[in-house]
Amino acid sequence: MLLCITVRVTAQEPSGQAEQVRKLEEKWTEAYKERDIDILSSLLTEDFVITVEDGNTYSKAGYITHSADTATRVEVAEQSDMRVRVRGSGNIAVVTGAYHERGQSNRKPYEYHDRFTDVWVRVGNGWRVLSSHYSVPFK
Repeated sequence: MLLCITVRVTAQEPSGQAEQVRKLEEKWTEAYKERDIDILSSLLTEDFVITVEDGNTYSKAGYITHSADTATRVEVAEQSDMRVRVRGSGNIAVVTGAYHERGQSNRKPYEYHDRFTDVWVRVGNGWRVLSSHYSVPFK
C-alpha cells in the first residue's frame, strides 16, 4: 500500500503571522498616542474605514486628520485581552480585544474603556489595517 501525503508549505506559520499582526497592533497604538502620522499612514490601507464609539465612520484621511489634532493629547493608550486569528489562507487577520485611552481634548479630561475589532489584510509581505470598529461595552 502506497501512502501519499501532501503538505502545504507557507512562508510563515499562522502563529508567526499572528505574532506579526500583534506587534503591528502595538505599533499602531503607540503611533496613535505619539501622533506619528507617517507610521499611521503606512499601516492603513487606502480604503481603510473606522467606526468609533458614537457610530460615526471615518476614512483613512479622516482618521489621520483626527490623529494629528493637537487639541487632543493622549496620555494612556493600551490594549489588553488581545486575540489574533489568521484566516483566509493566511491573508486576513481579525484582532479583538479591550482598549483603554485617557487624555485631554480641548483641555478637558476624557477616558474610554472600549472593545475593538480590527481586520488586517496581507499586502505583499506585510500587513495593513482594512477596518476597525470600537464600541463601549454594555454594563
